[in-house]
Amino acid sequence: MENSLKGQVALVTGGTKGIGKAIADKLSSAGAEVVVTARTAPAENPNGHYFIPADLTQAEDAETIAIEILRKYGRIDIIINNAGANLSPGGGFSTLSDEHWYNDWQLNFMSVVRINKALLPAMTEQRSGVIINISTGAAKQPIWGMTMSYSSAKAALNAYSKALAGELGPKGIRVNVVSPGVVKTPLMLDFIENLAKSSNSTVEEVFQGVMDKVGVPLGRMAEPEEIAGLVAFLVSPEAKYITGTNYSVDGGAAPSV
Repeated sequence: MENSLKGQVALVTGGTKGIGKAIADKLSSAGAEVVVTARTAPAENPNGHYFIPADLTQAEDAETIAIEILRKYGRIDIIINNAGANLSPGGGFSTLSDEHWYNDWQLNFMSVVRINKALLPAMTEQRSGVIINISTGAAKQPIWGMTMSYSSAKAALNAYSKALAGELGPKGIRVNVVSPGVVKTPLMLDFIENLAKSSNSTVEEVFQGVMDKVGVPLGRMAEPEEIAGLVAFLVSPEAKYITGTNYSVDGGAAPSV
């Protein structure tokens, strides 16, 4: 797939660490000009991705990103909506305030809706483009004690993505979802550490508890690069007949066919 994306402009939200960084690096290696967003600039940027600071829970930042990309490059070919996180505490419905629900939905659902709305006019004018929305296996297999509000926001993202694929297919734009399972990212490791503190458990006990609840046949977390490889394929010309599909990358955890 070397140079398969040469001349294309790609946006990766949350693209400075974890899954987002792995995706940004992979697209860059395939020849794309890559723009990344995050709240703060990365300490290191060895691949020279163009950085736009943004807080995607703020509606106006989506417009700022779109304006800057189109001013600098004049086009947008690939949108990877990767920014997201499980912001709420564990413990189930009684521990979740309105603010917890609001924050999870702003980051994990509304940020995607806003970014797409801001950039889709340019894509529809080109009559080409690819959108990949990064969801989670927890949208189909929620864990009530850990991911209730996060899972609901991502489940909405899955439904939105399917509807968007149906609308945009006739305009030459493909939309797919990638749903990772348990991935070794800084956010995941922080989540496990915080859960250990709040439950007076060890990190090892919490990690094993998460793995037992999720049930991963391969017995380990995924590496971010393993998610990036699938994303790079889905945005490439080799996947030009694939749209409206949700791909699980979960080590076999999904319990259904």
